[in-house]
Amino acid sequence: MKSLEAKLNYKFNNIKLLKNALIHSSYANEVRGNTQSNERLEFLGDSVLSVIVSDHLYQKYPNMPEGELTKLRASLVCEKSLCALSRELHIGEYLMLGHGEDKNGGRERDSILADAFESVLAAIYLDGGMQAAVNHIMNTVLRDLEHHSDDSFKDYKTTLQEIIQRNPEESVSYILIDETGPDHNKLFTVEVRLNSNVIGTGSGKNKKTAEQMAAKQALKLMGEKI
Repeated sequence: MKSLEAKLNYKFNNIKLLKNALIHSSYANEVRGNTQSNERLEFLGDSVLSVIVSDHLYQKYPNMPEGELTKLRASLVCEKSLCALSRELHIGEYLMLGHGEDKNGGRERDSILADAFESVLAAIYLDGGMQAAVNHIMNTVLRDLEHHSDDSFKDYKTTLQEIIQRNPEESVSYILIDETGPDHNKLFTVEVRLNSNVIGTGSGKNKKTAEQMAAKQALKLMGEKI
């Protein structure tokens, strides 16, 4: 558990909370007894995450309309984003899964990893209070947002996809081409390809940001106003 605490940059007063956050329902059902899964923590973590992210966006973007705030929040707390952060923290390595779930690749399943991120957040919240939870979210979910200086968030990937979809025979893919730095400070580089042709390259602290930057470059090269 100490190695996971180091990755989370948080030391638990009650380590049982963290252990509970890592118990998947498949394991709890298998061992039965008094073993409780992380589902209740996941429920709480989902709400804590929403409140912290909503409050931060509300304060950071005072002129952003409700609809845009909702889109931005959704992009930050969606399953894809949370499972990427869970992988970054190597949470999957510590999960307690039933034999069948483990054998079938549960440690890499997006839904399980995203849920585990929320349950771990809830454990931090219960152990250290709201400020501890805020610190964790600022260091993960909202980390890259802090480096975004514009007064509005632009989803370059969606914009690029909408343009490409005008030609049904075309397809866009994002390919990770480089990953450098230590676990706590990695830099990812991604290429965006139109069919097999590279049309943009971008880098970021996580794959999601790198993909957005690659899409942004592609839009610039296409002459789009961004």
